[in-house]
Amino acid sequence: MSYLTETLHTQYRHLQHLKPFDGAHRTTPYLSDPQAKLQRKLCDSLEQAIERSGLQDGMTISFHHAFREGDQVINRVVGTLARMGFKNLTLASSSLMSCNDALIGPIRDGVIRRIYTSGMRGKLADEISHGLMEEPVQIHSHGGRVKLLQDGELKIDVAFLGVPCSDEYGNANGTHGKSCCGSLGYAMVDAHYARTVVLLTEDLVPFPNMPASLVQDQVDYIVRVDQVGNPAKISVGAARVTSNPRELMIARSAADVIEYSGYFRDGFSMQTGSGAAATACTRFMEEKMERNRITASFALGGITGSLVDLHEKGLVGKLLDTQCFDGQAAASLGRNPNHVEISTSVYANPGAKAACCDRLDIVILSALEIDTDFNVNVITGSDGVMRGASGGHCDVASAANLTIVVAPLLRSRIPTVVRRVTTRVTPGESIDVLVTDHGIAVNPARPEIRQRLQESGLNIMTIEELYQRAISLTGVPKPIEFTPRIVGVIRYRDGSVIDVVHQVKEDA
Repeated sequence: MSYLTETLHTQYRHLQHLKPFDGAHRTTPYLSDPQAKLQRKLCDSLEQAIERSGLQDGMTISFHHAFREGDQVINRVVGTLARMGFKNLTLASSSLMSCNDALIGPIRDGVIRRIYTSGMRGKLADEISHGLMEEPVQIHSHGGRVKLLQDGELKIDVAFLGVPCSDEYGNANGTHGKSCCGSLGYAMVDAHYARTVVLLTEDLVPFPNMPASLVQDQVDYIVRVDQVGNPAKISVGAARVTSNPRELMIARSAADVIEYSGYFRDGFSMQTGSGAAATACTRFMEEKMERNRITASFALGGITGSLVDLHEKGLVGKLLDTQCFDGQAAASLGRNPNHVEISTSVYANPGAKAACCDRLDIVILSALEIDTDFNVNVITGSDGVMRGASGGHCDVASAANLTIVVAPLLRSRIPTVVRRVTTRVTPGESIDVLVTDHGIAVNPARPEIRQRLQESGLNIMTIEELYQRAISLTGVPKPIEFTPRIVGVIRYRDGSVIDVVHQVKEDA
């Protein structure tokens, strides 16, 4: 012990934890080697990155889904973990897509034991709905995921985050490189909360790689790979652009609802959720905004090329972007200072000190089902199989001043308006208006909106009338048969359980 610390310890008992100085690089030995100083985070392979991360059986791994159906990171990492012999891992991906069917094998083999996600699709969702996993999947909203991390229920041990480009220190973004995905709003949260962060990147660029969505003091290891994702597949599925006449008609009606709702005024704010009719509504807003000389202060959420068009024409002030839904949006984020990248915590975390969704005037959302109490299902299909995502649905529905749901009355001769939804994701108290191809229903809790829309001449019906019309065309559907076993738990944005999903009963 040095004279200095011995004297301190003698005179001040509360300073006995202090240690004597032991050289300039005692805690940072890499600074003694110029090459190690620059390359200490770089790994020769994914296997080496996994070994250096300290990952062990039973831990939690996480991913983001900014590439949506084009993602090539989740399957690759989990496949590598399977070959390395890992077991009983918790998979915490911001969402899972049809492209993740390759996870079925690792789940069967015990590599993945538990899943947290905002949703799932494809064969993976079908297998889980029929009892693939021993433990039920935890389905959360985008904002709710951050709340689970913030509250400590979900603890990420190692986050594997795919990025188009990064420098050797881990400054990374999604707006440069050959596979631009745009906003890394989901990954920003994982980088903040994970114990260890591993970047998979296609391109190592000179330091400093700025602006950085993920910053060097958050990143532990970096491994270069051939490809992290195919950006051409971002705008497919729920994020596709539609030319379907029925979907466009519903979108036009939704724009009419906005115009006459009482919330269409200069400086209003809006979000158009995923789903073809919801995103298409943006197209019909341009003429109304120009004719009424109205501009929006900001547009929020998943940003599309249509919203970029409105912004570039001076009709939207700022774009607050947690996920780019197409290449046009990704390109805009990379060049436009008023197109701003935000994390999902800033976007919709109910536990945040402030969330952007709390400032929303109008949001347009989709639905697989909506019942006569306006409860919405965006998770399970007409066969009871999980095939959708909670996403930010309940987050923005609860916060916006006007929440509009758009959906066809029937899908493949199956009613969308039902007596009771199969799975409740968003409570009816958060839904204000339903727009279908057969008419518009307003929640009785919003009589002032109903009156405005009626006075405008729109086709206003009750939700009961829409339900009766649906079953007059199709008959009452045969109830789905489930077993008592729970395969999914639906978490509301505050972490509470709002519903469960039961295993689909096998045909005899």
